[in-house]
Order: sequence, then structure tokens, then C-alpha cells
Amino acid sequence: MKSKKIIAGLVLVLFAITMVAGCGGDKAPAEKPGEKPASVKVGLNAELSGNVAQYGIAVANAIELAFEEINAAGGADGIKLEVVKYDNRSENAESLNIATRLASQDEVAVIVGPVTSSNAIATIPVSEQFEIPVVTPTGTALDITVDPKTGETRPFMFRTCFIDPFQGQVAAQYAAENLGLKTASVYVDNNSDYSKGLEASFKEAFEGFGGEIVSVEGFVIEDRDFRSTLTKIIGANPEAIFIPAYEEQVSLIISQARELGYTGALLGTDGWDGTKVSEVNTPEALQNAFFTNHYSPESTDPKVIDFVKNYTEKFGSTPTALAALGYDAAYVIADAIAKAGSADPVAIKDAIAATSGLVGVTGTITLDAQHNPIKSAVMLGYNEEGKQTYVETINPK
Repeated sequence: MKSKKIIAGLVLVLFAITMVAGCGGDKAPAEKPGEKPASVKVGLNAELSGNVAQYGIAVANAIELAFEEINAAGGADGIKLEVVKYDNRSENAESLNIATRLASQDEVAVIVGPVTSSNAIATIPVSEQFEIPVVTPTGTALDITVDPKTGETRPFMFRTCFIDPFQGQVAAQYAAENLGLKTASVYVDNNSDYSKGLEASFKEAFEGFGGEIVSVEGFVIEDRDFRSTLTKIIGANPEAIFIPAYEEQVSLIISQARELGYTGALLGTDGWDGTKVSEVNTPEALQNAFFTNHYSPESTDPKVIDFVKNYTEKFGSTPTALAALGYDAAYVIADAIAKAGSADPVAIKDAIAATSGLVGVTGTITLDAQHNPIKSAVMLGYNEEGKQTYVETINPK
């Protein structure tokens, strides 16, 4: 009998707790429609380990720096930015898993990253299912923001870097017009959407400038000995070899090409950026090697000078172009949250799409109808000490 009374009492207590909870109790009231939130959660889906960790870490560092600056200055029009960060391990499947977790469990309002094109493409289903904006700072493949089957812009996918067709055109233009080259070979990573997209755009543009592609060879990301295919490429006698790939492989390809006696021009893209190429190769091997990029830390622009100074002081290294793009992406997101005045992903998406005239360290950012910024590119080379150096700014034709 006593046990029945105890049980009955517990039922009443639980019912009372339920009623209090239902009436709000001590729980903070939900934000009223139109009321500005105190903070907004931003997801970071980054390659912090794995094959391209150097890129993801650079982007994550820059975003951390930018959000610290923004919050210290009062936030995005008074809204504090909270970062929820995960490591996608440089894998497509994990990039999808992280995006799903951020959208469904962490309930972030916007996601920044992944860094690579393949990983960014893997998150497209999440952006569409949860109607959440995804901003890749560095994914250059055209398919990220445009559906290749329909030609329609993906409404929730954005980028702050220029796209592969632009970058391939700039590299081809520099080879044909600035270096006066008539023939080229292409050495492409067969596992990379980034690399294959750049192969196509370079080939089309170089031929459009009157050049000839004398051979196309491929490798896979696991390769470390490239001598066999390089021998075939060199046998085709190209004046330049275009290598649209990442620095881990590029550093070895350059070394082995020079070892085999190739003295022609070596051309690349933003995947070359970082320290690996200079660390692996002698200064002599890097002469007559050039790559397109998004910015130069040697710029005299005060905004770039401040960014380089603050990043170097905080992280102990000069920021790469990918870090600069991550920094700009953080400010694009903050600008959109400020204009939306809301944590609503759709409102933030609309504000990102309307980005216009935002001055960043990689240039002035205005997004076009396909959610791509149109910018100039810089051409970088290597000085006599084997260090990256600014060559010139290239405007596409």
C-alpha cells in the first residue's frame, strides 16, 4: 500500500514537472519573430587531417582569426558568431557525414567548408535537404554551385574563390601570351574533380590562343614515383607541362621532371600553394615554374598587410592563399548574418547571394548569378632562393 502511495506521488511530481516545462519554467523564451539573435552558430567542415590537411588547417586558422576579430568588434551587427568545428579527414564520405551532423544535430545556420572541390560536392545533398547555405572558401570546381545536368544554380551552395574555368584560362593565357609558348602537355590527377576540371579548361583556352596540347597523361593520388609517365611526356617535347594538382604530388613531380632533364616551363594552379614545393625542390629546379593564385602576401594593400601581420603573429607562418580565402569567407558570412539579422538559414542564404562590393584580402567580392566571384588572378613564381614571389596580375580575356 505504501509503495502504491509512493508511486502515485511520483506520478504527480512528474506531471507537475511536465506542466512546468510545458509552461516554460526557467527555460529561456524562444526568440520572437523579427527579433535579432544574440548569437549564430556557424559550422566549420574542414580537412584538419588526411591528405590535404595543410589546406584545411590554413583555412580553419584564418576563419578563427576572422571570427575573433569580428566578435571583438561587436559581432555581426551585434550578433556573436559561434564556431562548431569538425575534421572531415580529407574524405568525401566524412565531409557528407559532418555536414549532416552540423545541419541536423548542431543546428548551425550556415556551414563554411569543405576546402577541396570533391569534398564540397559531397555536401550538396545536405545543403538541399536541410536548406542550409554552404560556403566553400576554396572549392573551385564549377559543379559545386551549378548543376551540370540542368545548368541551374544550386541555391544553397556558394564560394569565395574563382572557378576552375577561369583559373585554367588564366594559366593558358600566361603560357601563350606572356611566355610565348606554342605547345604544352597536361599531367592530371585522375582521382580529382579539381584536376580534371582544370585540365579541360586549360586545354580549351590554350588551343584558343593558338597553342597545341601534345600529350595528356594521368596519375593517382597515391603515386610517389612519376618518372615513367614523365618520360612519356618529355618525349612529346612540350614547351610546358601544365600540372593542375596539389602540392604533395606537385613537389615530387617537379623534382623528378627536373631530374629527368626537363628544362621547359612548369605551370600550375592554386593547389601548388604552400611550403612543400619549396621544401622538396632546389631553387634551381623551381626556375621557370609558375602558378596561378588568389592573392600574394607581398601585396602592398593595407588590408593584406594587416591580415598577413595578424595571421603570422597568431600562427607563426605566412598565410597561404587558401588562408586568405578562408578569411574572406568568414567576412562574407558575417556580412550576410548582419544583413539578415537572423539565424534563419534561408534568410542568410539570400543575404550571401546578394553579396556585392565586399572588400576582402583576395579582392573585392561580388557574387554573380551562379554564386561565383569574378576576380583577377595573380601569377606567382619562384625567386633565386626558391621562395614564392609575385610575378604579375592577370585579367582574363
